[in-house]
Amino acid sequence: MSRPLVAIVGRPNVGKSYLFNRLVGRRLSIVEDTPGVTRDRLYAECEWQGRKFDVVDTGGIEPNTANEILLFMREQAMLAIDAADVIVLVTEIGTGIAGMLQRSGKPVVLAVNKMDSIGPNDPGIYEFYNLGLGDPIAVSAIHGHGTGDLLDACVAHFPPADEEEEEDDRIKVAVIGKPNVGKSSLINHILREKRVIVADMPGTTRDAVDTPVENEYGRYLFIDTAGIRRKSKVNERVERFSVMRAQLAIERSDVCLIMIDAREGVTEQDTKIAGLAHEAGKASIVVVNKWDLIEKDTNTMDKMRKEVQRDLSFMPYAPVLFISCLTGQRTGRIFELVNYVNEQASMRITTGMLNNVLADAQARQQPPTDKGRRLKVYYMTQTGVKPPHFVIFCNSKELFHFSYQRYIENRVRAAFGLEGTPIRITIRQKGDKE
Repeated sequence: MSRPLVAIVGRPNVGKSYLFNRLVGRRLSIVEDTPGVTRDRLYAECEWQGRKFDVVDTGGIEPNTANEILLFMREQAMLAIDAADVIVLVTEIGTGIAGMLQRSGKPVVLAVNKMDSIGPNDPGIYEFYNLGLGDPIAVSAIHGHGTGDLLDACVAHFPPADEEEEEDDRIKVAVIGKPNVGKSSLINHILREKRVIVADMPGTTRDAVDTPVENEYGRYLFIDTAGIRRKSKVNERVERFSVMRAQLAIERSDVCLIMIDAREGVTEQDTKIAGLAHEAGKASIVVVNKWDLIEKDTNTMDKMRKEVQRDLSFMPYAPVLFISCLTGQRTGRIFELVNYVNEQASMRITTGMLNNVLADAQARQQPPTDKGRRLKVYYMTQTGVKPPHFVIFCNSKELFHFSYQRYIENRVRAAFGLEGTPIRITIRQKGDKE
């Protein structure tokens, strides 16, 4: 199920990031930052009036500029606008952006920021009616005034909740990786047509492209993403939006295909991209492309599989598939694996079965002790899926060392599989609030 998306846009220095941080950080029940975004909190899951949705921050838009970086930032903001259900225009004044947003055809909520200095009843707010975007909402991103009214206005434009629920049953597959590893070529091969532009120049795909696929394996939505370049090769602000696009695609997906060039093996950048999928809790498959270009002997595949698993040691659960988009070698296996890891990520395990495994694990390896105190593990239950999330109750979180958590996770995987998906484990001790 896809959540509604709210894009925050505006000129530079009007307070977009302040407003974003206010909405996703400290305001009432507006919750949790999405894992995986390292430096700038560009994208977050929020909740208001019982509706969950996503908020994305964008770079400043200068409507009339020849500056290459500002042009690029405007272009990247347009990507967020295209994907959004509702646009929040943060402004102090300026009509250039308003016209661009009206042409998008999307609902626009006008937020007039920095109103704390003059007050919401100041006659100055009336000039913003000239933008032709409806009633302006006075907010103070710094102090939080008016953000509830702003969110009410956003939620009013969301599609009905029941429409969201019955949206579709397609498995959403994000194809992620560095530029020029063959992401677009894979989708073209799957479609048997050139739906996505393919070129030798890295970075040809500039937006996330959604491609529906239906075949004997099921119904899918493939999301092709622009490649993420190394920071040493691009301006840092450009990189920011490259990561944002990948993050948006990952968050929308059920399964991530992490594509790697067989000739290069796993690079540092591949590790970072895989880390985005892992931290977001997504089922993942490592797809090693251009396998037709590798000279082989009887052990070549096993050797490279071990190298991939070593370099991506934080996600040992992810299966590794060797393909060639050019020849079509093993591309049919992708659908079988996507179905399999999606089922594994959706698996529910009864509390009784979990506690049988927990008891057996403790019998095999005693819980750790520290200064005469022994860890006592009481019981374990599953609280969520995609990824499977387990809560373990014990007498002391401090005694529950990471190594013993990893041991319990390995015993659960040995008993139930859970291949292709990360696992989340929360430790609670007696007296913790739910």
